[in-house]
Amino acid sequence: MKNPIARYLMCAYAYYEEDEPLITDMQFDMLAKYILQNYDEIQHFHKDLVTKDDLEAGTYLGKYPERVKGAVKSWRKLRKKPQLKEMMPRTSGALDDFFG
Repeated sequence: MKNPIARYLMCAYAYYEEDEPLITDMQFDMLAKYILQNYDEIQHFHKDLVTKDDLEAGTYLGKYPERVKGAVKSWRKLRKKPQLKEMMPRTSGALDDFFG
């Protein structure tokens, strides 16, 4: 999954609703900063759910589409397979390559 909006919603859902994070707090903050810096260029059909205020606060307390809930469930199944990439790169400099 390359789209940062989808990733943000999935990670927020896993953290706030399931209490089982997909990424660390630091990685979530990095993701929020990346989206905020590139907000106008990012396209996604759920982008209207994630506001700049959410990103600045580093949180998401809105409603989650069923598609996001299903994607988290699928991600957890796929993650058990050893060839799947991590949800986020370990260094902040790798974000541009990761989303590019």
